[in-house]
Amino acid sequence: MNYQDIVAIWQSKQIKTAADIACEMNGNGVAFIYHSAKIENDRITYHDTREIFDHGGVTGYTGDVRSLFEIQNSVAAYYRMLDAFEKREPLSEGLICELQRLLTQGTYDTLRYQKGERPGVYKKNDYVTGAQEVGALPEDVPEELGELVRELADVRPEQALTAAAYFHAKFENIHPFADGNGRTGRLLMNYLLLLLDHPPVIIHVEDRRAYYDALEQFDSDQKLDSLVDFLKSQTVKTWQARFERGRNRT
Repeated sequence: MNYQDIVAIWQSKQIKTAADIACEMNGNGVAFIYHSAKIENDRITYHDTREIFDHGGVTGYTGDVRSLFEIQNSVAAYYRMLDAFEKREPLSEGLICELQRLLTQGTYDTLRYQKGERPGVYKKNDYVTGAQEVGALPEDVPEELGELVRELADVRPEQALTAAAYFHAKFENIHPFADGNGRTGRLLMNYLLLLLDHPPVIIHVEDRRAYYDALEQFDSDQKLDSLVDFLKSQTVKTWQARFERGRNRT
């Protein structure tokens, strides 16, 4: 089963509601939250993520408090994304800030707070984002992010993956917030894919080196080839086993 097969099967399901997505995601909802959180925090565990996703909490938790907050926040942001899809909310600066706030509330460290940073508010200081990047200047973030949102206002479904790759790469390049940019960017990338009738994609933690390399390619020479190819392979990895089981049952 190749990438085109996966997209065709997803589109044949005619996903229209948040309930449709939740049904199709099934175990992939937990996996999406787990992998996205763990990419930048190795203390995240699948067991804790599943417990919080399924039951709203975890018993006998022995990890650090920040990791617990990050999982709880990721679950809340995931459901807010489904709610936004149900309402067909367009990608906007308001939604971006809301999802980032949900993802990072209670997790900003003391230093960031002392520097005036707050969840859901654009950064006030510079932060290293890559090998040689610090992102947009804080005073330029509103203009650059607003321009990015406007660029994607009229994207057609057949451009979904390229548009989502461009959004994610550019979002990370801008680095609009003091923290949580990776998780926010991956969630918003998937929201854009859903709006364009494209299957969401899990960025698997074991493949993060290739993921970072693809983002670095955009930083260095503004090319999306590596990221688009990477997202195609991750789309297959996300859905192949599930769709093949469904095909075999029919």
